[in-house]
Amino acid sequence: MTELPLIKIFIVAIFVLILLALGSAARNLFRRGGDRDGTATVKALTVRVALSFGLVIALGVLYALGIIEPNG
Repeated sequence: MTELPLIKIFIVAIFVLILLALGSAARNLFRRGGDRDGTATVKALTVRVALSFGLVIALGVLYALGIIEPNG
């Protein structure tokens, strides 16, 4: 089955959100005079891990349903 453009947009959007969460964590980590106990950094990294986990699960489900196929 051919891949739908909506699926590709979804996957790219999740990747962008993962990168934004990683950037937010880095900004919070290196910001001076900010949150000293690091809760904002931990929250941003938690969001990143959750998005990554969700993306892996979504890709597995889409593959199992035959909606996406590997290249090669």
